[in-house]
Amino acid sequence: MLNPEELEKEEESDYFDYFFDEPGSEPGKLNIEPDAKPSRIVLIDYDQSHAIRKVDVTPNALIPYLGTNTISWMDIQGLGSERVLKQIGEIFKLHPLLLEDVVNVPQRPKLEDYNEQLVLIVQMVRPKDNEEGFESEQVSFVLGTRYLLTFQEEEIEDCFDIVRERIKANQGKVRQQKADYLMYLLLDSIIDGYFPVLEDYGDRIEDIEDELAIRPNTNQLKEIYLIRRELLALRRAIWPLRNVTNMLVRRESSLISSEAQIYFRDCYDHVIQILDIVETYRELASSLMDAYLSSMSNKMNEVMQVLTVVSTIFIPLTFIAGVYGMNFEYMPELKTRWGYIICLGFMGAIAGGLVLFFWRRGWFEPFARPNIPLSKKD
Repeated sequence: MLNPEELEKEEESDYFDYFFDEPGSEPGKLNIEPDAKPSRIVLIDYDQSHAIRKVDVTPNALIPYLGTNTISWMDIQGLGSERVLKQIGEIFKLHPLLLEDVVNVPQRPKLEDYNEQLVLIVQMVRPKDNEEGFESEQVSFVLGTRYLLTFQEEEIEDCFDIVRERIKANQGKVRQQKADYLMYLLLDSIIDGYFPVLEDYGDRIEDIEDELAIRPNTNQLKEIYLIRRELLALRRAIWPLRNVTNMLVRRESSLISSEAQIYFRDCYDHVIQILDIVETYRELASSLMDAYLSSMSNKMNEVMQVLTVVSTIFIPLTFIAGVYGMNFEYMPELKTRWGYIICLGFMGAIAGGLVLFFWRRGWFEPFARPNIPLSKKD
């Protein structure tokens, strides 16, 4: 079982504790986390004929790209530089409440329309390196007419690399489409990133099922508990995304073309599929808990059966020993020369008879249970 300290630690790591403002706080206030990474701007500007990529761009260097006919993707990696973030907010005329949602992480996945800008906030997940479970990161999109701003918490490798390579190599239709299509590609990459995480949970659940069939123990209970909590955290991240993608498909916005809405419909289908998998795994985890309790109950019943058989065999023997242990002078058989041997033989016969009786009744079959292999290879 998990102790209170472990429970608190798992709550901090597995749940999305969404940010909330303190009562009476100023609207639009930026709360920079102490361990937030410094902000780093990566610019990718492209059209059908060319594509350029610039790293460590200053906010003022983005101004010339606002009036061009190309598509500009400004990727801000790290939310630790308040000055840089406020400069970006001034250059792109971001509403203070918009910038607050982007910086004060984590936020519940949502979609908001600011007339000339469309804001999308989602949670990106990825499997942990050499560990079980997953890591989460908030990604915010600000869609303009010919630009797309993305805000990420970390600078580490993400699922956007494949989109960057497609822009560089001019693969697919990305360089022939508008900024809304670019947002679709990035959103689709985030959603597809949930499948490897869920695949790991499927493998963990199968392993626990095999172990429960052979060797149930308390470590499995801890593993089941953690899986249920982590699946609940995934559900909290993906359930609002279902409404967000549905709004992208149905909402009429000048920033999203009818052609792009068809692609966002594909994202919606993937979200529904992920939700179905999450719900299925949650039900399997609950059934694993029931299976564990049932296995432990059966194990306890077997132990009680052993104790019952042993106690039943020794009850008549204890009775005989108790009778002849009474301190009376004129008890019969006390003066018999072979009385002790006869008494031991009689007691042995009773014990043997009870063992034979229990064996014929099939009470010893659970104790001779064969070692069932988990698969043909085993």
